[in-house]
Order: sequence, then C-alpha cells, then structure tokens
Amino acid sequence: MNSLALSSRLAPRRLTLILLLLIFTAALCVSTTCVSDTFPGAVEFDRSHIVAAILNVSIFAPVVLLFAYAGFSFGYIVSFNFFTMIAGYLWLIPFSVLTYDHRLAYVSIIISGLLFILPSLFITSPGRRHPPLSARAFDHLLSVMLLVGATVAAVGALYNFTPVGLSEIYRYRAELNFPAPLRYALGTTSNVLLPFAFAGFLERKLFGRAGLALLLLLLLYPVTLTKLTLFAPFWLVFLTLLSTWAPPRAATILSLLLPMLAGIVLFFAMRAGLFPLGIGSLYVGTVNSRMIAMPSAALEVYNNFFSEHPLTHFCQINLLKPFISCPYDEPLSVVMSKAYQLGAFNASLFATEGIASVGPLFAPLSALGCGLIIAIANRLSSGLSPRLILVSSGLILQALVNVPLSTNLLSNGAALLFVLWYVSPRAAATTTGKPLNRAKDEQQPAQARTMLSAG
Repeated sequence: MNSLALSSRLAPRRLTLILLLLIFTAALCVSTTCVSDTFPGAVEFDRSHIVAAILNVSIFAPVVLLFAYAGFSFGYIVSFNFFTMIAGYLWLIPFSVLTYDHRLAYVSIIISGLLFILPSLFITSPGRRHPPLSARAFDHLLSVMLLVGATVAAVGALYNFTPVGLSEIYRYRAELNFPAPLRYALGTTSNVLLPFAFAGFLERKLFGRAGLALLLLLLLYPVTLTKLTLFAPFWLVFLTLLSTWAPPRAATILSLLLPMLAGIVLFFAMRAGLFPLGIGSLYVGTVNSRMIAMPSAALEVYNNFFSEHPLTHFCQINLLKPFISCPYDEPLSVVMSKAYQLGAFNASLFATEGIASVGPLFAPLSALGCGLIIAIANRLSSGLSPRLILVSSGLILQALVNVPLSTNLLSNGAALLFVLWYVSPRAAATTTGKPLNRAKDEQQPAQARTMLSAG
C-alpha cells in the first residue's frame, strides 16, 4: 500500500519534470540559434536546415526520461549540464560549415553522452564511511576556509589588483603571471573552498559568515579578472533561492532554463528596439552565448581540428607530460585560439579527454571512465543536503563544462570538494548543529532515500 501510494504521488512529479525538460530542450534550440553568429567560420544559420536540426535533437531527446526517473545527486547536476551541451551541439551540426566527418561525430557524441550519463545518474549508493566531522569541527573547518580565502585574495592582490570593467578584462588578463602555487590556490579557492564555505554556513544558519564568503569571492575578481568570479556571488545566491523554493531536480533544470529564457526575451526585445542594446548584449553574450552555447561550439571546433591534426593521447595532462611525447608545445586552448580566432578555447571532458585525446571513435570509452569518476563523487556525497550539494558545486560545475575533467580534479579543486563532501556531517546534523540521538540517526538514511526519490 505504501509503495503504491508513493508511486501515485511521484507520477505527477515525473510528468512535470518531463514537461519541464522538453520545454528546456526547445528553448535551448532557440537560444543556440539566436547566438549562432557568435561563432563565425564554424556555424552559419540557414533556415533550410532547421528540420535536420530538429531531427538531430529529437533522437537524443528521450534521454530526458532518465532525468525524470533518476534521483537527485551531484551526477544529476553534471549530467544535466552535459545533456545541455550535447543537445546544443546536435542542433549546431546541420549548420556547420566545417568539413570533418559529421556522421561519425554525431554517433560518437550520442554514445559518449549515454555512457557518461548512465553511471553518473544511477550509481549513487553510499560507500563505506568513516564517522563524519562533528558539528563543531565542521564549523571550525568552514572558518578555516574563510581564513584561507582571505589569505589567498590578499596574496593575489600583491601580484594584481585591477578593478576594471568587463570590457577591459581581456587586455589586462593577458598580462597576469601568477606563480604556479598561487595559480592553483586561486583556482581551488574560487571554485571550491569559498562556495563550499558559503553552502556550509547556510546549512548551519550562520548567514553573516555566509555573506563574508560571498564578499571574499567578489574580491577575487580584480585579482583574477574573470567573469566567473565577478558573477559568482550572484550565481550562488540564485542557486540558493532555487534550491530553497523548488525540489532539487526541478531546481537543477530551472537553474539553466530561467537565465536562458531571460536571454531569449532580451534578444528579441533588442531586435525590436524595446531594450537597450548594450545591457542586453552583455547579458545574452554572457549567459546564452558564453555560458550555454560555447561548450557546444567547442565540440564543433575540436572535432574539426583533430580530424586534421594529431591526437594528444592525454599528453595535455601535466602529470603525464614527462612520460608521453606531445605534438603540441602550447595548451590546447591557445592552439584553438590561433586556429579559429574565437579566443582561448578551453573545452569539457568530451572535447579534451574524448575527441582530442583518443578521437571520436574511442571517445565513448573515455566518457564512460569520466562518468565513473562522477559516480564516485555521488557515493562520497550521498546523504548530504541537496542544497549543500547544488550550491557548493555551483562554480566547479561551470568549470566542468568548459575545462577538462583532469584540470578540474587537479587544478580547480574538484577532488578536494569530493573529500569535503565525504567528511561533512549528513543533512540533519549539518542543519541543526546538534548531535543526533541514536533513534534519529537510524531514521536518517531512510529519510534521505525518500527525499532523493521524491526530489
């Protein structure tokens, strides 16, 4: 009886999620078309190819059913963002003006997406766990993160502190030359430590300290001169509001759907002369183009480049460089920048660990391996508050869709984030700040499973 009642309650939620995902997919195609002129020399919009683009995306669209039936996890967030990237690329293929084997790339990215998404969504069981930190120790850990964040920001300011507008950051950023240890510290602090501290303080209801974490993130902007650090505090607040008002799976979808819809409205409002061009172009260029469409365009560019140039065989990974001969003396982002005049073109694991390293034929195997790594993160974070997972991973997620997985694990602190999740108190202890009694502790796993299945 109980299982039947639970199923009857979950069915409307699944239908709502499916509808939301289909709306998202349609909006993604419109958004990608709106900004297609951002990628000159790679794609060219032609109305005669719209039917082919719709068919391309429609074949991949049934993947949304997996998101309707899977429970919430870190892998759910990552997989949804990669679904966005892959669906956007499938929409772009018919408009491509590049000459690589589009059929091979089409089949490869669909299989790669499935082999990544399946373990990332469905391997979520908790692993063997040592006793987590006490509430008091967790508080101390979060305070240490604030101290580290302040220290890194101060040291970074000794090398660069240039509070300039967004239109000038590229001119000054080209001159930055941080020592390697500081460069790694800045990446880990901005992508992991301060977002985790913010999310942790929210769970502990220590709002003043959470605000201090956001302030430190904002202070990193004139040091690093990246858009991500400037918008990071607003993005984390946005994720917090979504995860507070909406169930975690719906919040994940809305986190991209709402900003994307706003950009579509602004795009057509600007074309009709109803909105200032400068402000609207900044928003659409940042959100619809750079945040959402650019990772898809990277697949287009990497497929074309490595159809004509040697593969890397993972030589772009710093730890492997001493052991593998490499045909490229510069980072791949610089190589792509020189080849396509689209700026420094970093790309996700599908483009780097996949296409660039082993080619489209074997890229699905690479994607499977990366999906299993995300599955490990699911197991390490199992039982945590969904809001803590969503908010604390808010910035590393943006890095994952734009930067190789190996770089994120080693340089941007993703591996450290997984460890922090592992040692964190589970949901009830994190929120109340008081030790759980034995009865409540025994109830918590069942409550967590119910919450995840209903999420």
